[in-house]
Amino acid sequence: MADAATFELGTEHLDVARRAVGRGLCAECFGRLLGRWGHGLANPERAARLSAALGADAPPGTPGCPVCGGLFARLDLWAERATRAADGYEWHRFTCGSRWEPERLAVEEALWTEVASPWGESARAAFNRELGKRIAARTGAEGGPDRADVVFLADLAVGRVELTVSPMYLQGRYRKLDRTIPQTRWPCRRCSGRGCVHCGGSGRTYPTSVEELAAAPFVRAASAEGTRFHGMGREDIDARMLGRGRPFVLELLRPRVRALDLAALAQEVAPGSGGRVELLDVRPADGADVLRVKEAAPDKSYRVGVRGAVALGKVKDALERAVGQPIAQRTPARVAHRRSDRVRTRRIVAARLVDGDEGRFTLDLRTTAGTYVKEWIDGDEGRTQPSLASLVGGPLEVEFLDVLEVHDGEGS
Repeated sequence: MADAATFELGTEHLDVARRAVGRGLCAECFGRLLGRWGHGLANPERAARLSAALGADAPPGTPGCPVCGGLFARLDLWAERATRAADGYEWHRFTCGSRWEPERLAVEEALWTEVASPWGESARAAFNRELGKRIAARTGAEGGPDRADVVFLADLAVGRVELTVSPMYLQGRYRKLDRTIPQTRWPCRRCSGRGCVHCGGSGRTYPTSVEELAAAPFVRAASAEGTRFHGMGREDIDARMLGRGRPFVLELLRPRVRALDLAALAQEVAPGSGGRVELLDVRPADGADVLRVKEAAPDKSYRVGVRGAVALGKVKDALERAVGQPIAQRTPARVAHRRSDRVRTRRIVAARLVDGDEGRFTLDLRTTAGTYVKEWIDGDEGRTQPSLASLVGGPLEVEFLDVLEVHDGEGS
């Protein structure tokens, strides 16, 4: 590649420029004919050097340029439109793009063919780069495709900048201390959230959720328009999530404020939820963490209260036989309406009888990911084989269930 300071030109480069002279190109579009030759020069600088080498006048910034139609002469206006579109939002990193009329891009491609230039830079790429420079100069923000807070799209045909505000991602762990709330918002099944007699017009099956209670302080502080909540699995509504809590990622949608005191806001969750939800170790995250959390399949530990008229010796013997053995679990009847009906193989990794008396006992279990613990206890009318009920030879009923640990590798 030629040195940018000298922009060395051979006969083949000058021939391209010579064939383009007299076509009414602006300096930007004339220089872009060799936009991918050399580096460190703006396209108008390339145009000036080409013109000097040909002994011709440098192309002016022509409003009637047949390629760009004078769009490059209005870059400052587009930068102003972009910053105005983002008024009221806090942003430190951005990226920008543009939407061009196909006919104008076709004119550019035809020109490259006519002047036989293999070094042309597209008008769209050059416009995006130069617009980014002007936005950065105006705002002090940093341009680039990675971790952009906002995305500007200049619609050149209609004269408008479309703004996309990137979500703000937070990660941490939650403890759920209430047996009456789901992990995420649960729209009413009868009306799909529109509101009906069955749900009292609320559009909800349950009044609130871990998501809403955990997100509330962050939504207020960020002036966000909504949330998405991603948990590393989920516990049943009537189960508590104890121990170090369950890993999650919270998306704050279209936040206006990004500089948040995460530790202080996390401390507001417990009192704000009436002690039903607690957050631990809240810190910044990104989109990749959503995938990590959703795809994780860690073991989990449980404490289970069981009711059943069975001798504790039988329970201990059954637990010993169950550990490590494959369990065939058909999709439970209680979730068959929302999950495919198939048989999954799971295992009890460890099991311990904690205590017990006449008709009741408590177990500590560690299971592989996706194990339906309640169904392993009671058998789910034969849909789980073998179950603890089948191993002890009598009916069992789960009295309570708590998740003690999600073994995701962070301190577990």
